[in-house]
Formats: sequence, C-alpha cells, structure tokens
Amino acid sequence: MALPAELSTQAVKQLLDEGRPVVLVDVREPEEVAIVRIAGAIHIPMDEIPGRMRELDPRADIVVVCHHGIRSASVAAFLRQHDFSSVANLSGGIDAWALAVDPSLPRY
Repeated sequence: MALPAELSTQAVKQLLDEGRPVVLVDVREPEEVAIVRIAGAIHIPMDEIPGRMRELDPRADIVVVCHHGIRSASVAAFLRQHDFSSVANLSGGIDAWALAVDPSLPRY
C-alpha cells in the first residue's frame, strides 16, 4: 500500500517501530545534517535529487525529510512525478521530529 503524500512524525515513527522498510531521504544541506540527523537516513541534498534519484528504488516506501517540511514536500512531489510509487513528506520536518519523537536531538 502506497504511503500518503504527507505523514506526521508519529505516523513515521509507528512505521519504523513496526519494522516497515521505510527509506528516509534527508534533502537538507550538508551543514544542516552536521547539526542533526535521523539515524539511518540517506542524505541527498535537494539540488542533487534529479541527478541522484536513480540511487533510490522507485518501488520503495520513501519518506523525505528537511528542516520544516517545505523543501521535502517539493522533493516528494518531484519523485512522485518521476514514477516513484510510494513517497511521503515528513510533515514539520526534522524540527517536528525533534519536538515530538526524539527530544534529545538538537534543534536549529
């Protein structure tokens, strides 16, 4: 079953806790990832997505992450337009993740 276009932090955490093989793709800049990241996320900066999307499985469940969910929403839409069948945006981004799921993570 394909992921919806938008997922809350709690919904993504539940998928991960259930062991669903979800690919997290962090589209922030390297200096942002150096501050904080979600363990296991693949880092592909937003501007590199068109040239590197072949590194991703178009049949996988993919959740795209940025700082607040704006850049990742654009990338998720781009991937869906390029025949990725199950792509969601993490609503609120890593900032919401740090607030709701893992308060030990630094915020910026």
